[in-house]
Amino acid sequence: MLRYNRDRALLAFWVSNGARASELLTSRQRDPLPGEQLLGVIRKGTKAFQQLPSSPDAFVWLRLYQEEAWRSGAPRGGHQALWWTLRRPFRPLTYHAARAMLNRANALLGANWTLHDLRHTAAYRMARDPGLALTDVQWVLGHAHLSTTQIYLPAGRDEIIEAVRSHHQRQTRLAQVPATPAPGYRAESLHDLFGGAR
Repeated sequence: MLRYNRDRALLAFWVSNGARASELLTSRQRDPLPGEQLLGVIRKGTKAFQQLPSSPDAFVWLRLYQEEAWRSGAPRGGHQALWWTLRRPFRPLTYHAARAMLNRANALLGANWTLHDLRHTAAYRMARDPGLALTDVQWVLGHAHLSTTQIYLPAGRDEIIEAVRSHHQRQTRLAQVPATPAPGYRAESLHDLFGGAR
C-alpha cells in the first residue's frame, strides 16, 4: 500500500530497529552503514548519538529511495538530512509529514496504526525472541529502566507456556550434541565412566 521507496524504507526501519518516530528523522546521510546493518539516530531523552541494528531490507529500500531522491535533485552530502519531502522545494521530512504518510496508508487499509505502534511492533518482536537478552532489547529501545522493556514480555498463560516449551526443546537439542573427548581419552571410556549418548 505504500507507493514510495522512502515510505517503505521508513516503515522497515521503524519496525526493525525500534527507534522512536522522531529519532529516525534525525538521521543524516552519513549515518546509514549498510555493510554493518547500522543506522545512527539521536536519542530523544539523552540526545546521544546511537547506532541501531536494522533489517537488511530497510537498507535496500533506503538505497532505492536515495537514488530516486538524488536524481530528482534532493540535497546530497554526509551532513544533509537523510529523509526529505518527495517534491520541490525539498525540505527535511518532519514528524507531522511522516504521520500524514502513515495516515494515508491507514485510509487505504482501513487501519488505525500510529507511528508509535511501529516502535511497539519492533519492541514486541525483539523482547519475545529467545535469542535476545532483555537487556539488549532495553539498549536498542533506549529505555532508561528495564521495567519499561519488560512490558513487552509474554503476559498470557499460553504465551508463557509456549516460551518455556521452546526453551526445553532448545535444551534437548543442546544435550544431543555429542561432546568431543579430551585429547588422550577414548569416547567409549568416558561413556563407561560418566554415561550419556555415544
